[in-house]
Amino acid sequence: MKERIAHKGKLLAIIIKGTYAPKKTEFITPDAFKQQVGFIVYDKDQEIDAHIHHEFPRALRGTSEVLILKKGRVRVDFYSQEKKYIKSRDLAAGDVLILVSGGHGFHFHEHSVFLEIKQGPYIGPHEKERFLSSYVEKKKKR
Repeated sequence: MKERIAHKGKLLAIIIKGTYAPKKTEFITPDAFKQQVGFIVYDKDQEIDAHIHHEFPRALRGTSEVLILKKGRVRVDFYSQEKKYIKSRDLAAGDVLILVSGGHGFHFHEHSVFLEIKQGPYIGPHEKERFLSSYVEKKKKR
């Protein structure tokens, strides 16, 4: 139901299948991550008091993403920080993908819709480095 994708001891991503439904509150990411991702579970008739969030300065390096596949089927390819292909996994509607480090690419098996959550807006092509993967090249030659 949850799969951690790692390479040489470094976490690249976490996949949470759409069918995963914890019975109690569970945080998927540790406190040291750039984003907090977790399931908050409440019983019937519980309430959360109305509240506001105070502004606190936060300093983050890099970008992490949380992608929720709302519709479709997608293959995600995982790469090390050195751009070496590690492995691929298929996602189905309802699955959640937490991208932590390394590289990634996608192949859409059908029309698909992601909900993307990350820190701040896309600031342009200079914020990422695109690369040609050896995995994709091998597939094209077949």
